[in-house]
Amino acid sequence: MTEENILERVRKRAAIPLNSRLIVGIGDDCAVYRPQGSNEDLLITTDMLLEGAHFKRGTHAAEEVGHKVLARGLSDIAAMGGRPMVCLLSLAVPRWATPGWIDRCFGGLRKLSRRTGTALAGGDLARSDTFASDIVVIGSVPKGAALLRSGARVGDGVYISGRLGGSALGLRTRRGRAWRRHLRPEARLELGEFLRRRLHATAAMDLSDGLSLDLRRLCLASKVSAEIDAPPVYPGASLEDALHGGEDYELLFTAAPGSRVPAKFGELPLTRIGVIRRGQPGRVLLGGRALAPLGYDHFKRS
Repeated sequence: MTEENILERVRKRAAIPLNSRLIVGIGDDCAVYRPQGSNEDLLITTDMLLEGAHFKRGTHAAEEVGHKVLARGLSDIAAMGGRPMVCLLSLAVPRWATPGWIDRCFGGLRKLSRRTGTALAGGDLARSDTFASDIVVIGSVPKGAALLRSGARVGDGVYISGRLGGSALGLRTRRGRAWRRHLRPEARLELGEFLRRRLHATAAMDLSDGLSLDLRRLCLASKVSAEIDAPPVYPGASLEDALHGGEDYELLFTAAPGSRVPAKFGELPLTRIGVIRRGQPGRVLLGGRALAPLGYDHFKRS
């Protein structure tokens, strides 16, 4: 059983009703909801952060946990080219979490929420044996303008932001800038808006589970295949880290032939790594050979 299998089973049982204002449902970075009479669409995403799976008490400070809770949701908004507005936070609080730890955790979240204009609007609390959180982030885009995974077309270039593998390197070594990158990921919100407004990217998603798996997901959604070369690798990381390591939270996007994609967005490199091809949906070739989707999957590893 894999995450993909479970999502497909759920998707078959959750068809969007006729005349619904839900424009995009299960299968993208965010759901897209269109309020009646509005010139904007709402982006709605949810993301869990679990003790033992996404962080460890002995290595992650409370402020870093709070930052990461929100950053994961914001990255989904960035992938759709949106602007965040509000969030809802549910926490399952274990007995080891002191009032001071909880204050520092909220402090990390609050600092990021102020910087990105994402108001904390409410949530829920419960007691648990281990820490768990669920963040719901709501953002907006102009009506009909959300970047989707399903927009890639044959001949489009495949691009990534940044250099990949830094988070995996940091998790393995727990040292230096790579470790800080793992502890405090940054959602590429400004880049996402640029891809939507200026570049008119054809498809996009965030790289949370590894390039090999996430590019497969984009290709499946777009019913295409892709040929790529080795992506830019974070200093000190391996190619395996860059291909399969998760939690980089860079953006993967496609652009039509002839698009003038700049080499950098500010100080952030933008690199063409391949091209969209006809072929078996979801198939990715690296240097002419099939690239196995070995990124992070909770269910495959259980």
